[in-house]
Amino acid sequence: MTQNRSNQEYTHVKQLLSKMDPEIAASFSYKQRKALHKAINTRGWNNHAIDFRPTLVMPFLPWSFYIVLLGGVNKRSLSNTERITAAIMFLISLLIVGVILVGVVLVVLYLLKSWLGIDIFADESLGLWDYFKTLFD
Repeated sequence: MTQNRSNQEYTHVKQLLSKMDPEIAASFSYKQRKALHKAINTRGWNNHAIDFRPTLVMPFLPWSFYIVLLGGVNKRSLSNTERITAAIMFLISLLIVGVILVGVVLVVLYLLKSWLGIDIFADESLGLWDYFKTLFD
């Protein structure tokens, strides 16, 4: 198994070299090819806390699709575009959490108002208090 894995890893180096100009690829020494092999085999960059890669095979189609969801601590520096995207995502997340919290607070205040018997608009109700009471009957 290690021999097969080793051949596969050298195949990656050969594939990399095949995409270069033939003169440049031929100029690599044995030590340089070993260094490429070592760099390709460094798997530290692909360890993720969340690594979900399902494959979707469609019947009667000659190809399949895959989806990748990765998550973890970002160890690389961000480009300007990534910084802007991260800031926008943070603001959107903050907005969503804020809206949810405001909604929960309003529902709790409404239930507290109804429990205390405070009637702000005569003969008007959301029906939330009646529904809440039926949960405990």
